[in-house]
Amino acid sequence: MQIIGLCRFSYPAEGGFQVEHDTLAARVAYLYAPARMEERLRHFECICLPGLKAQTDPDFTFLVLVGEAMPLPYLARLRDLLADFPQARIVSRPPGPHRQVCQEVFNAARDMVQPCLQFRHDDDDAVAVTFIEELRAAALDISALRARHRLVALDWNRGYVVRPDAEGLRAEPCMTPFWGVAQAVAVAPGARQSIMNFGHNKLIQFMPTLSFTDRPMYLRGHNDHNDSRQKKHVQPVDLPRLGSEGEAEMKRLFAVDADHVRRVFAAAGVA
Repeated sequence: MQIIGLCRFSYPAEGGFQVEHDTLAARVAYLYAPARMEERLRHFECICLPGLKAQTDPDFTFLVLVGEAMPLPYLARLRDLLADFPQARIVSRPPGPHRQVCQEVFNAARDMVQPCLQFRHDDDDAVAVTFIEELRAAALDISALRARHRLVALDWNRGYVVRPDAEGLRAEPCMTPFWGVAQAVAVAPGARQSIMNFGHNKLIQFMPTLSFTDRPMYLRGHNDHNDSRQKKHVQPVDLPRLGSEGEAEMKRLFAVDADHVRRVFAAAGVA
């Protein structure tokens, strides 16, 4: 069964952001601002990629959607970060309607006559190293349900909120359903809609959904440039500092290495 993930890496879509901009030029300027891009690349390297590269089931495709106007130095660094990740592929598109472009990117990578498991993934989030293995097993367990429905959602709702910095990791456990990370949609053969045609917290309104809560399956990144944190009146979250045991757990579950985090963030001068 084909499994495809999609990460929008600062793609200047029309729509798809909680914070709006008056013009496309304003959105592009915001997305490619040097301070923001440096932060996105740090989180992508230290939080997002390690768990994906270490999946116990390596049979999946990971699409990284970028804009055609991404500055070349950032595109080169992105390619370097993905060089040892054979499942990853950079897909470049001009600005366009968010849901339509994402649907087209998914379908271009699909074998449309086969069932497909699709997951969305932000560049500052992580999934457990067993995510693909667990997703494939869960999809096989619900074969009868998938046979009756074009779309079925699967959501792992237990994980951690995490914030990396030059001293390591701050994190605390959480259980939040339909948060958009460690979430997938089983798409029937021939169905053209993708997981990105629906708001991650609204999947339950449009299709059968299953929730799994038995183990931590995600890290939800917390940083200054989260799209959801750009609105007024958003309160800061004070996360506890992880000790050696907590850091070891992050490495075991998500392949996130706190020593690597310290090196990268210290080099950037980020406290």
